[in-house]
Amino acid sequence: MEIIDLLKFTPEEITILVLSLKVALFCVALILVPSVGLAWLLARKSFFGKSLLDSLIHLPLVLPPVVPGFLLLILLGNNGLIGKYLNQYFGLSVAFTWMGAVIASAVMAMPLMVRSVRLAISQVDRGLEVAAQSLGAHPLRVFFTITLPLSMPGMITGLILAFSRSMGEFGATITFVGNIEGETRTLPLAIYTFTQVPDGDLPALRLVVLSMVIALAALMVSDKLERRASHRIGRTHD
Repeated sequence: MEIIDLLKFTPEEITILVLSLKVALFCVALILVPSVGLAWLLARKSFFGKSLLDSLIHLPLVLPPVVPGFLLLILLGNNGLIGKYLNQYFGLSVAFTWMGAVIASAVMAMPLMVRSVRLAISQVDRGLEVAAQSLGAHPLRVFFTITLPLSMPGMITGLILAFSRSMGEFGATITFVGNIEGETRTLPLAIYTFTQVPDGDLPALRLVVLSMVIALAALMVSDKLERRASHRIGRTHD
């Protein structure tokens, strides 16, 4: 095996890469706002059922991934509790589509996003928020001008974690949307598929190397953005 062989990506492998990136990016976009909202709620508010809500949000982290995938199939499948009405009245079908892969990834990635942002918000000095409100600032303005900027490093970490989790999602995805070439076959599913067929070792290795490169790039970008955000926060405090 020569190094050049690892660089000869086939059209099928390029399609897999593009689909994986599309699913991961849509996943991050889908969970961004609700994750920040839930993180703020858990970090700043006390209410009845808070512990239960926290546990439900983080449940996908401790469950076998096929369990959330199966539950999604029951809820959003074409004959599911919700999916049948979406299909009947709106013509929407998410099971066994790339949009379903986005939803499956979102379910598995949201706990990581919420956890990171919640920790970051918890470390923001509440005295700054109270001072701003005492001067007449609306709570939304306080959130967007103080809480959110000061928690930006944690948000960046959460986004990268969610993106990486989506890129590596396997169990929930294959259970909910299957392993359909060109539609739901993302990088981990493709690697698994290639390991099960004759002469599949080389394409599997190419995709493994590609996955490692993407993960490394994501970590490097995350580190750079976090340092920039922390430096900006430091200058603001000065």
